Amino acid sequence: MTLADLRIVFLGTPEFAVASLDALVQAGCSIVGVITAPDKPAGRGMKLTESAVKKYAVEKGLLILQPEKLKNPSFLEELKSLKADVQVVVAFRMLPEVVWNMPPMGTINVHGSLLPQYRGAAPINWAVINGEKETGVTTFKLQHAIDTGDILLQSTIRIGEDETAGELHDRMMLEGANTLVETMKGILDGSVLPMEQDNHLPLTEREEIAENDQQLTVNELKHAPKLFTETCQIDWNLSADNIYNLIRGLSPYPAAFTFLNEKKLKVFKATKEIVGHNEKVGKVFTDEKTFLKFSCTNGFISIVELQLEGKKRMGVEEFLRGYRF
Repeated sequence: MTLADLRIVFLGTPEFAVASLDALVQAGCSIVGVITAPDKPAGRGMKLTESAVKKYAVEKGLLILQPEKLKNPSFLEELKSLKADVQVVVAFRMLPEVVWNMPPMGTINVHGSLLPQYRGAAPINWAVINGEKETGVTTFKLQHAIDTGDILLQSTIRIGEDETAGELHDRMMLEGANTLVETMKGILDGSVLPMEQDNHLPLTEREEIAENDQQLTVNELKHAPKLFTETCQIDWNLSADNIYNLIRGLSPYPAAFTFLNEKKLKVFKATKEIVGHNEKVGKVFTDEKTFLKFSCTNGFISIVELQLEGKKRMGVEEFLRGYRF
């Protein structure tokens, strides 16, 4: 069987998924159906807006299904009629077993981390927030528990010291697409075989030898849960590194925030200065022309790009020209 013979149903919604769908199309795969989210009202006029995946699928003349509920009998019948050999899901909602277990070759997911690390909804954000130096993409077979299925292929990506989650997202989007195509090729030629995820991670240099029995401790799994408002509020009692990583990891969306004169201030870009001081944490410093910075436990965070509640996103100098303390 070749890629052209392989009948694929693709499930995805945002821009991140479009790169993978396009890579499959460009590789000559037979996309027999595209499942994406229903059109939703957006913008000031609440006009019905199509998902990024739907826009691409329309452009390519692909069959599109937009079910409200994935267990709807009529949708399941329609999905079954496509006679897919395999399904591919990228940045889509959770699938019921009746969907992911339907094709004979199962359902393959592209995940934005090196599994088993960072299972969950926001792997790119949490890798940056936690100050990781590298991450990657994983293709794996879906099964009952989230992000726990057998690994097919992985690709490692270095994280830049000042890179934001948004910048990393764009690089991983392309890397994920390439890894997906290589996965499909490898499945067909037998070079890619499913490998069970190991929940006991390999030992690292950071692990300590217990003094009493000389046994190495096992590195803990890190998770990537959904981001909530409380996750995004800056705690100035943290170190400059931790705050800087939080800002990078939440930029451009949903964005880290603090308060300035009781108004919410989103921070998209900042610099850090690690230096000893006796100032109260969270104190604001500014010359009202060129800089705005907050003190933290071991230094200062200088704001570069921000958005005050009710205002547009802007650079700090533009903001200071129009703001009165």
